[in-house]
Amino acid sequence: MRIAVIDYGSGNLASAARGLELAAARCGIGAVVTISDDPDVVGQADRIVLPGQGAFADCAQGLAARPGLAAAMHRRVDDGAPFLGICVGMQLMAARGLEHGTTAGFGWIAGDIAPIEADGLRLPHMGWNELVFTPGAHPLLDGLKTGDHAYFVHSYALRTDAPAPVIATTDYGGPVVAMVARGNRAGTQFHVEKSQEVGLTILGNFLRWSP
Repeated sequence: MRIAVIDYGSGNLASAARGLELAAARCGIGAVVTISDDPDVVGQADRIVLPGQGAFADCAQGLAARPGLAAAMHRRVDDGAPFLGICVGMQLMAARGLEHGTTAGFGWIAGDIAPIEADGLRLPHMGWNELVFTPGAHPLLDGLKTGDHAYFVHSYALRTDAPAPVIATTDYGGPVVAMVARGNRAGTQFHVEKSQEVGLTILGNFLRWSP
């Protein structure tokens, strides 16, 4: 299995790659994990992971600045390769980001990436929080139970009137979208690579996932 971790100058690339390698070993999956900004590598990948950290606009601009990279990613995902966005990588799946102005996202899921509304709570939302979901709601959640904790670092989150892609939430002054999935495209607002056993379980599920 060829796994491409997209390098556009943002994100915990090495940590994401190590998490994928460990999850593959635990699942008994022979995998080659490559951190790359080469469109040819991404275009031949069996699975694509897009990490991200920082501001939505900066990440979108960083991806656009790599010639051919975004186009190769979109073509491969359109062809059916499973995709996982992590943190801002998930946010880029939305229609728009509202951080530092309005920036177009991929438009894979409806809604905007908007400031978290958490009156009286400190931002960024940083630390371990519970995942809330319906057991059996999606294969990426297999082996987890509602109340398991994941590690978040963010001040913006998906705001949408279309609940169908949302497969897990957390609570921070109200419900906050934690995971989305639609077709062969999925994303986690939290950092799976920092979420210890919960993160490794999700990464293993991603590697076994046949959407």
